[in-house]
Amino acid sequence: PELQGIMGTYYARNDGEHEDVALAASEHYQPRFSGDALPTTNTGLAVALADKLETLVGIWSIGLQPTGEKDPFALRRHALGVMRMLVEKRLALGISDLLKDAAGVFDYMPTFKDPTAEVTVFMLDRLRGLLRDRGFAPNEVEAVLAQNPDRVDDVVQHLEAVQAFAALPESASLAAANKRITNILKKIEEALAQAGSVDPALLQDAAEKALYASVQRVQPEVDAAFERGDFTGTLKTLAQLRDDVDAFFNDVMVMADDVALRNNRLALLSILHRMMNRVADISKLAA
Repeated sequence: PELQGIMGTYYARNDGEHEDVALAASEHYQPRFSGDALPTTNTGLAVALADKLETLVGIWSIGLQPTGEKDPFALRRHALGVMRMLVEKRLALGISDLLKDAAGVFDYMPTFKDPTAEVTVFMLDRLRGLLRDRGFAPNEVEAVLAQNPDRVDDVVQHLEAVQAFAALPESASLAAANKRITNILKKIEEALAQAGSVDPALLQDAAEKALYASVQRVQPEVDAAFERGDFTGTLKTLAQLRDDVDAFFNDVMVMADDVALRNNRLALLSILHRMMNRVADISKLAA
């Protein structure tokens, strides 16, 4: 068994197969263990992903997922291998699409129970461990993965942006404000649904007018930086909002008695929240 895949490579070469095919016979087992090399060819990558994803979905669907220390089918290793390939090879592939394709293999089984949701959580947990092992702090990892990203090819770049943002003097204040906004919006989802867009005519206090003006000014910069993949620039641009955000929470009563006024302020906070969380959930950086 220690020659698994290796002899296949020799046989394929002997039979005149393309070198990528010969290598894939061995590479599709990679990575075999923690720290092992990844496949070097696109063919090897494709087969390695397919093999591991099919194993994860298939074994999980019949109720043999890992429990405690027991993992007889090495599903933790398979999941970690998939995440390493997606991250280290910068593969622009969605986890949901990959698992959907893997689940499709079992469509012929009338009793098949799609475990995609559970497997997704399992895979992201493996990624958490991988990123922590690489030196990223737990709160930094949580800031990025708390949003349950479907694509992880740029997760390291998001983490590096979070680190750069955390080093700014404005970061602590903005992280605390974002946490407060998250808690407010979480408690009043129904009111938020009715909030709609911001009506500038309903802005009364100087602090909310200033914050709205700053959001309008900064948002195009944030969007442009994010679209070109400058995640560090995206977060650093938000630092410009610190004083206006602090003033808003000091001077403005968000939950005003007037429904129209309250909903308008909630709409402003909702826009700010989406903008602040494009790269990562920075509230996770709050002490």
